[in-house]
Amino acid sequence: MIATFVIFLREGIEASMIVAILLSYLDKIGQRQRFRDVFWGIASAFVLILGGGVATYFLIDHYNGSNVQAYFETSTYLLAAGFLTAMTFWMSKHARTMSSELRERSDAAVSKGSRLGVGLLAFQAVGREGLETMIFTLAILFANSHQGPTPHGNLVLLGAVLGLAVAMAIAVAIYRLGAKLNYQIFFRVLGVVLMIFAAGLLADAVENLQQLGWLPFGTHVLWNTSGTITEGSNLGDVLHSLVGYADRPTVLQGVVWLVYLVVCVGLFISIGKARHHARRRMVA
Repeated sequence: MIATFVIFLREGIEASMIVAILLSYLDKIGQRQRFRDVFWGIASAFVLILGGGVATYFLIDHYNGSNVQAYFETSTYLLAAGFLTAMTFWMSKHARTMSSELRERSDAAVSKGSRLGVGLLAFQAVGREGLETMIFTLAILFANSHQGPTPHGNLVLLGAVLGLAVAMAIAVAIYRLGAKLNYQIFFRVLGVVLMIFAAGLLADAVENLQQLGWLPFGTHVLWNTSGTITEGSNLGDVLHSLVGYADRPTVLQGVVWLVYLVVCVGLFISIGKARHHARRRMVA
């Protein structure tokens, strides 16, 4: 639940930023008639991503317990972890220039006089966030599906709904009520949190690969806390979502989790500090 809440909050804020920038710029240049095209693009992206996500989930669920499911789940874990990492670094780099980039692309679309161009711009921008969110959600659903008979799937979806609702409330406050949000700090903090989630997904991928026999090393169990806190318990679910907790992790799972966090989070923080110092020198 916590993982999907944070992911949908983060993606919802980013998507609302993109839409708001696009609409405000079209209004500024006297192209309010293009609003309908933007909304059609958003709706099309939403329907396509939602339909694709639901269809994919039930298709893979049909192979429950087979190697096909294990292959797809492992691919989803790796893809989601890669997306989480890449988008975190990308947003850190482009947060300050996103507005100007969207304005340039809007100008290009409007200058061609095609209604399809503006709609495609909205479709592409929102669709990218939706695709990332769909992959993350599928990865979390698959990860939680192995944690026992408790209704983890419902909690995952509840976290998604709450995250999206909070994101929309923040968007309204920002763009209608004039509230302020420091996007750089917001995305920096959530970036670190999401990379912790990504470390957990990588550990899940390693677990699958070891069970499939593709990584037949580092299989010694580091600890066994299944008698105290199982992954299928409520507390175990929270810890698994937050930090990738496993009640019987292998050596390789622990190594991958730790190395990823040390390298990626350390690099992310270092780059952020370097850019901050560079901007201060430019101002000075």
